[in-house]
Formats: sequence, structure tokens, C-alpha cells
Amino acid sequence: MTNNNELIFEISRPGRIAASLPESDVPAVKLSKKFPEHLIRKTPAELPEVSEPQLMRHYTALSNMNFGVDNGFYPLGSCTMKYNPKINEDVARLSGFANIHPFQPTQTVQGALELMYELQEDLKVITGMAAISLQPAAGAQGEWTGLMIMKLFHKQNGEDKKRTKILVPDSAHGTNPSSAFIAGFDVVEIPSNASGTVDLAALKNQLGTDIAGLMLTNPNTLGLFEKDIEEIAKLIHGIGGLVYYDGANLNAILGKTTPAAMGFDIVHLNLHKTFSTPHGGGGPGSGPVGVKGFLAPYLPVPRVEKQDDEYVLNSSYPLSLGRVKGYFGNFGVNVRAYTYIRTMGADGLKQVSESAVLHANYLRKLLAPYYIVSHPQFCKHEFVLSGLKQKKLGVKTMDIAKRLLDFGYYAPTVYFPLIVEEAMMIEPTETETKETLDAFAKTLIAIAKEVEETPTIVLEAPHTTSVRRMDEVRAARKLRVRYDKSKDKE
Repeated sequence: MTNNNELIFEISRPGRIAASLPESDVPAVKLSKKFPEHLIRKTPAELPEVSEPQLMRHYTALSNMNFGVDNGFYPLGSCTMKYNPKINEDVARLSGFANIHPFQPTQTVQGALELMYELQEDLKVITGMAAISLQPAAGAQGEWTGLMIMKLFHKQNGEDKKRTKILVPDSAHGTNPSSAFIAGFDVVEIPSNASGTVDLAALKNQLGTDIAGLMLTNPNTLGLFEKDIEEIAKLIHGIGGLVYYDGANLNAILGKTTPAAMGFDIVHLNLHKTFSTPHGGGGPGSGPVGVKGFLAPYLPVPRVEKQDDEYVLNSSYPLSLGRVKGYFGNFGVNVRAYTYIRTMGADGLKQVSESAVLHANYLRKLLAPYYIVSHPQFCKHEFVLSGLKQKKLGVKTMDIAKRLLDFGYYAPTVYFPLIVEEAMMIEPTETETKETLDAFAKTLIAIAKEVEETPTIVLEAPHTTSVRRMDEVRAARKLRVRYDKSKDKE
């Protein structure tokens, strides 16, 4: 066997491999005399000798260890982990989209700029907002961007020093208070009432000229629509504050209403959720921000605009927040979202929310006799169960989630929202069939019966996965990021 350098020389010589092959036009490799001697291999590399099928089977087996919406039901709230149509991937891989560079002259990327402009226009219709920026990288950055716009607005009015507080309901996503804190605000929590929506009396008690605004998700993380949203917006506007819409649950209202119609001034969307782009595993996201007309001057730059018959990047906005992300946003995600919107059309997007709401309520009714439903009223795209009934028998929600793995299901979000004890949030999305929903419900019902009859089976789950059940407390306190076979018995 030749060493690496000799092998390079061998395959570079025309005619050495097979006389029938055409002569190579690749010049022969010449090893530089300056190449460090200690880096030249003296013995053959001990590489594994495997066939192509063996190699493919190895990596296919590794990929099968991952769970995704392409190979199973994903009942995960509160994010919309929905199916990503493969046409989105085909379009995102078109050379004119995939092989361009942000430093190219705008005249050479008119198609990409047109797509971004049209996507902005679509999102304006969907949200009811006057202007959209596609720049933020994902939801949390979209939240921060919206809050900084809020801060700039109050600064322009000379009130930024006194408006230091953001109101956040206790049912909010965890990123809401985090984003507000990062943006430099103090967070004031507003409790929910017995119905699971904002307690108006508690809200009124916090109103004052020190309030910059309110962050709200509608429907909220309990899957409930804030029926008092118009009054809530009126109360915040009445003290000079702004109302911010967390768009993580937009999947429930597509084509039915808009954040603008509810009274919101600022909105962020999660294109990588509502509009199907995959975002599992920390993948790329896109968190566009939309605003009412009076806040448009503060949006990030550069902005994609249409001037006559040409699409341009315009940074001539002196009151702008500036750039919040390198270049112009996560373009590939935007391409996928644009494809999804255009494929579905207005009627299709409306049916998305109708089906998502129908599926959630169907599951809620099936499971209500076996689990406590935190708020039994009609829900939107998701609902929250409580495992308190099972906890009284010694089985926690985490045990139920692990038992679901034995049946081939990814577990729903557990222990969130925090205001529901032993919470299990279920969001089926619109793409699942009745047969899938029935099978999932049947499994959860069977687990509920196991808890009553043979709880040990649930307490020791999972039984069918390749790894044994871990001790969550010890794993958190004694984090090990490197695999050490000698410690397997710990």
C-alpha cells in the first residue's frame, strides 16, 4: 500500500488507472520542498475498510435515532412544530437563492430582493401591520427588536427615563420577561384569573406613567383566547403605553383575525414555526417584526423596498434602530416561508387555523375523562392537561412523558406553563390525520390506566429506548458532556 503522497502522484498520472479513461487535464501534484517533514506520513493510515452500503447503513442508523415530524407524531407545544412540505426545500435549494452572496450588487440579486419584498407584503396582510422587517434571526431576537422599537418611541417623546416597566402575564412564554430584561426594562408580572386569561383588576392596579408597554400572546400559552383583548389594549394605550404581540401562537388565528385588529402596535412572528420552516435542534429561524405606521421609522435597516421597477436596500432612516443582524436576515428560512404562504394561499392559511383548532379540541375532549384539563373551556390550537390525578397515585407527568416514548411518540411539553401544576401541553397542529390523533389519545388513555393498575411500568419507563432512564436531578447537578465508558455503571 502506498502512502498518501505517493497515492496522489499515482492517480494524477494520465492513463495509470485505466487506459480507456480520457486523459486528465488536472496537473500532476508536486509536493513542495517547504512542506514540513514531520507532517508527512511515514506509515499507512489505519482507516476502516468499509463498503459503501456499510457506510450508508451506519449513517442511516444514526439518523433513525433522531425523532422528527417526518417519522412520527410531534405533539409539542407551545411552539408549532409542524410538518415542513418538501417543496419548501426544493425552492430554497434553487441556485438563484442558494448560491448568492449578500455582498453582491443589488442589480444581480433582484429575484431574491423581490421575494423578500413580496414576503413583507404578505406578512403585512397576515398581521394587519403597516411595515415589516425580516431582519431578526428568530423569535427572541424579534421580541428584543420590538421592545427596542418601543424604547425608541418613548425616547422620541422624551419619556424613556420614566417608562421603565413592561407588563407580562404569568402565562407568557419564558422569552417575554427575558427579552424585556435584556432590553433594559423592569418586568411586572400580571396574574391570570380563574378562567386562565389576564386578570383585568390586577392589570389596572399596575397601570401608571412608568409603564412602557404590555407583552401578550393571544391565544395564550394555555391555548385560550384573550376575549378582553380590546379592553386590555385600550387600557395600555390610555396610559401612553404600547401593546406588543408575541406571534408564537399565530397558527391559531391565521385568516381569522390579525394582531392589528386586536389593538396591538408591534408584533413578531416565528416564520420557522407558523410557516413550517424546520427549527428543531436549534436550527435557523426567522423572527420578522411588524409595526403600526407611527412606529415604522424605528424599524431596522437596511430595508427592502421597491423603487420604480427595481428592488433596493434602503438605509436612509435616521430614527432607525439600526441593524440587528448581520446582512438582511436568514434568507433561506424566508424563502421557505414565502413558498409555504404562496402554496397555501389565503384560503389555505385560514384552513390551517381551523384544522389546528379542531384537532386540539378533539383531543381535549377525548382525554378529559382520564386527565385533568386545566381549563376545560373551548381552546384554540393547544390545550394543557394536568397530571395531578396521576400524581396522587405516585406517578408524575414526567413519568407519563417517558412512557410515551415506549409507544413511539415524542413527549409533549411538560411542566409548562408554570401556572399549571404537573402540566402537559399538547399541540397537534393541522397536518395530522384523525387516525393519528385517535392513536395518540388511545395511548395516553392506556397510560392513565397503567398508572391505576400497574404504576411501576410507568415509573420505570422508557423500556424500549436504547438508553436507560436517567436520574434528572443527578444529570443536572453532575453534568457530563464527554462520554466515559468507565462511568457507565454510575
